[in-house]
Amino acid sequence: MNLSHGYGNPVPEAEALRALHEAFEMGYRHFDTATLYGATANERVVGKALAGKRSEILLASKCGMAMDPALGKKVIDGRPETIRRQCEESLERLQTDHLDLYYLHRLDRNVPIEESVGALGRLVEEGKIRTIGLSEVSAATLRRARAEHPIAAVQSEYSLWTRNPEIALIDACREADTALVAFSPLGRGFLAGAVTEATQLTENDVRRGMPRFSTENLSHNLRQLEKLQAIASEQNVTTGQLALAWLKAQGNDVIPIPGSRSIAHMRENLAAEDLRLDAATIERLSALLTPDQVAGARYSEALQAEIDTEEFGG
Repeated sequence: MNLSHGYGNPVPEAEALRALHEAFEMGYRHFDTATLYGATANERVVGKALAGKRSEILLASKCGMAMDPALGKKVIDGRPETIRRQCEESLERLQTDHLDLYYLHRLDRNVPIEESVGALGRLVEEGKIRTIGLSEVSAATLRRARAEHPIAAVQSEYSLWTRNPEIALIDACREADTALVAFSPLGRGFLAGAVTEATQLTENDVRRGMPRFSTENLSHNLRQLEKLQAIASEQNVTTGQLALAWLKAQGNDVIPIPGSRSIAHMRENLAAEDLRLDAATIERLSALLTPDQVAGARYSEALQAEIDTEEFGG
């Protein structure tokens, strides 16, 4: 996503291709994209970069949320016919005959989850996708979905400063033997120390509309981050590596997918794979950046209305 969507201007294609090639060479094998990202541009660049490596990677994409050129805006659409069309178009852009994991990007509240998952199940039967995933759904929606078809993964925002999956989703995933794929495991760069002033964010950066990154809230949250920085210094690692190691310590079924435009950061993130934390350190980290210590909601009201995830105090 970071290469094409959401975080300021897209990376030029040549630079994006180089970043994806380098990611593969250093050892990344799980590549995650979506129809939405860059209004299909990200799938095209991922397809071009990884075409010769298809058998060596786990390739995931998403349907049910896309930019509508006619309307000039994002549309959530989980109807079976839309899911099929988007899947077939994604396969073409990604230069492959199947996806290893295909997510419903958002729950369409106008379409029963059983209908959307049923359509995905038919794509499994046809060999166009291997497994089904859901993104930003509640435990209740997961339970309804898995009654229709096994769900291999649920993608949800999860990090030291976003603990929402701990309300109910992790337990529901474990009931169903479903992996929890943690997106934004570095708090959209915040936990890595990448955002120190709201003025750093460009006009077209999604974080500008997220309450946690407002000038007032960010100032409060940066004071909380200092506690994480102190522990990172003790461990002789970066705050980003510490945040990823904490997530990995939540269970082998919790899979962080850090995104980055920077090859150096990709290498730094990958090094966290080998970082093991003792129980005392995990406990100290768990006590930081809890919901009562973080200022600001993770989404604007408009974006919050699009998701099905449980919220604290809700």
